[in-house]
Amino acid sequence: MPIPAPTPIALSINAWLALDEDVDGELVNGHLEEEEVASWEHEIVVSWLIAVLRAWIIPRGGFVLGSETKIVIAPGRGRKPDVLAFFGPRRPGPTAMPPDIVVEVITSTPRDQRRDRIEKKADYAAIGVGQYWLVDPVARTFEILSLRPDRCFLEVLGATEGTHDVPGCEGLRIDLDALWLEVAHGLSFFVGEVTDSDA
Repeated sequence: MPIPAPTPIALSINAWLALDEDVDGELVNGHLEEEEVASWEHEIVVSWLIAVLRAWIIPRGGFVLGSETKIVIAPGRGRKPDVLAFFGPRRPGPTAMPPDIVVEVITSTPRDQRRDRIEKKADYAAIGVGQYWLVDPVARTFEILSLRPDRCFLEVLGATEGTHDVPGCEGLRIDLDALWLEVAHGLSFFVGEVTDSDA
């Protein structure tokens, strides 16, 4: 007789928020869902975008955070965006006003494509995120979706190259040629790196 698979332990949103930072996973329907495995391209894009956003938003009174920041979507549901930005001060805590910008860097697996383009898109719209940016470092695509009054996202920018003004963010420009150059430089920089397993 086959042994049944163990039933995943259900977590409340508060239990998920209280998990140690070394416990990976987003909360989906009360259960931990494995996060994407970040590639070199993924991490290079995240660090580049944080630098660009910080340079623009800090002098304007805002702030940028990285991928371990938890935000509450609903009871039993929480996400950890790759990058999130706030245009102005917020009261502390993950249930405060939603971020003004959320960024997800897409990885190439079908599961992660579906999660970022469908599931997270719906989650971020539901809580009122102002802009949702999707960056695919393999396909070299950059998209900005802006939230409409009916809580649906509308694409306001889709590009693969060139420098673009970010709608609704006066003075913020994204140089995609520089971004892809940074990705290429980062990948070449780490070629031939000696790991513990090679030593």
